[in-house]
Amino acid sequence: MQGQQFNVEPNQKICVLNIADAKVGDEITFDKVLLVNNDGAITVGTPVVAGAKVVCEVSQVEVRGKKIKVFHKIRRKGFDKLVGSRQHFTEVLVKEIVA
Repeated sequence: MQGQQFNVEPNQKICVLNIADAKVGDEITFDKVLLVNNDGAITVGTPVVAGAKVVCEVSQVEVRGKKIKVFHKIRRKGFDKLVGSRQHFTEVLVKEIVA
């Protein structure tokens, strides 16, 4: 997921960085799973668990995150600059975890 790690469970909604060409209802599979917990039986991958994947469904596209404001100032020079940005996310619903 583009350098991000998430702790997920079935029927959980998560916001991942914007996935290009994703449409509502599309099924997305993440196959780089680092750790699986099956009722207390923990499997840790080296680096990933073989055969494990997370199946998700896109529920919303282009969800905008919180506004982040960046303020630059040089003291005693009369210079200040305020820049704001909002990250775009894709909201996905975790349907199942195959391990």
